[in-house]
Amino acid sequence: MFDDLKNKRVLITGATQGIGLAAALAFARQGAHVGITSRTESPDIAPILRQMQELGGEGAHFAGDLSSTAECRTLIERFVERFGGIDVLINNVGGLVGRRQLPEIDDDFFDQVIDLNARSAHMTTRFAIPHLKAAAQQSGTTSSVILVGSFAAYMGGGPGASLYAASKAWLHTIQKNWVTAHTKDGIRFNVVSPGTIDTAFHADKGDAVRAQINTSIPMGRFGRPEEIAPSFLFLASHACSGYITGQVLNVNGGQYMP
Repeated sequence: MFDDLKNKRVLITGATQGIGLAAALAFARQGAHVGITSRTESPDIAPILRQMQELGGEGAHFAGDLSSTAECRTLIERFVERFGGIDVLINNVGGLVGRRQLPEIDDDFFDQVIDLNARSAHMTTRFAIPHLKAAAQQSGTTSSVILVGSFAAYMGGGPGASLYAASKAWLHTIQKNWVTAHTKDGIRFNVVSPGTIDTAFHADKGDAVRAQINTSIPMGRFGRPEEIAPSFLFLASHACSGYITGQVLNVNGGQYMP
């Protein structure tokens, strides 16, 4: 079904665990060349790269703090040097940072959340645009940028998560401008917006809280990272979604139905 992803060069930021890792393994199964990132080097990376190779793909790891514009530029340069270009960019880096209500949010906390969730995606995409354009021209199809949004973008976030939710809503919205500006370059932009997924993000929630959240999900449970991964394959594949751009694909078990 995703035959056109073989040998595609796919960069997934923040992909050493959770949704990003599940996506990386899914692309490896399709025979793609996959770059994954994390803030620092770790001995846990080597087994992931071996697993990707065993699945039929090729993996490489790039360390860097993508809250920094300079490190976003360096990441793209290193990826292109390694693989010769970029066909698919998945901006998955992000996080809550912490929970703070409005009166507790100072400049430093504001910058941390916005830089992690918004600046990282904006600047990584900025530096990738020329390479995505070149790849589209070379293939005669389209390149793909996929942003990772959130159910929180619609609902405003839980207690103390206002900035996180707002930064995700920013991603849902800014892609509309990118579609207008860069469709002529052969680049498609879409958002995968997960609901409540069973990752480290929710590791602090006890059984009672999880049970309460489950009552808000028609499917009655948290999603799993591997249930999100096929959405990225679909939006990356020109054969499957070559006429889809500027859309938000909600994967949330019915938790929110816009």
